[in-house]
Formats: sequence, C-alpha cells, structure tokens
Amino acid sequence: MPKILILNGPNLNLLGQRQPEIYGSETLDDVAAACAETGSELGLETEFGQSNHEGEIVDRIQQARGTCEGIIINAGAYTHTSVAILDALNAFEGRVIELHISNVHAREPFRHHSYIAARADGVIAGCGTMGYTLALRRMAGWVL
Repeated sequence: MPKILILNGPNLNLLGQRQPEIYGSETLDDVAAACAETGSELGLETEFGQSNHEGEIVDRIQQARGTCEGIIINAGAYTHTSVAILDALNAFEGRVIELHISNVHAREPFRHHSYIAARADGVIAGCGTMGYTLALRRMAGWVL
C-alpha cells in the first residue's frame, strides 16, 4: 500500500482552538482520523505528523525519501519563510501537495508568497480541513 506523509507545521497543534473563525472548530486529531479513514478507503497508508520546529519538519521530509510515495504538507507560516523546507522537498522524489486550510491569497500580503509552491505538484487552499481529504484523493490518483 503506498504511504503518504501528511505533515503539519507550527501552530496547527492548536487547530480547533486558535482563530476558529479562520480555521474552523475541528482539531488536528479530528483531521488525522479523517485522513486515516479516507486513506484506508483509497488504499493508502497515511503517516500524520506535526511540529512547531522547522528542523523537525525537514527531518520528517528527509525520512520520507524512499519510504513514502507522496507528501501533503501544511507548513503553516513556514510556507512563506522556509528555504530549508523547500530544499528538503526538492530532494524528495515523490509527489507533493501544498495545503492551506484558509485561502491565503485573501489574507495578508505576506501570505501570498509560498516557497513550497515552487516544488508542489498541486496546491489546495481555502477548503477548510476538507482540503486534507481532497489532497489524499488527488494523491491517490497519482500514486495508485
């Protein structure tokens, strides 16, 4: 079964508590459960993770090399700042989907630029937490 890493960046551990008017009321545990269920239905194994630390995110991406067919990444604020995460993704041979719960293009101007987009095969933004299962469905179309 193809394995997909679903990786979340800083502050996403506060999902459901932090700015629910932007990010909704579902928790990251709710999202992980939905991803596991959708992945199973699609024939994908999912590995779900979150870190507030840039280096840990880079480590997880590097560990996915040779073990995962794809990465779905919601890098949070690191999307707009991290060349290190971009470099790690550039070393990954599989598919990459950049994900944002909110529509970053309708928010502050600094959120309009993404380093990750330069490597992403697809971008999902503004679909709420449903974006995660949408990303898994797209990933399945690529890797199955």
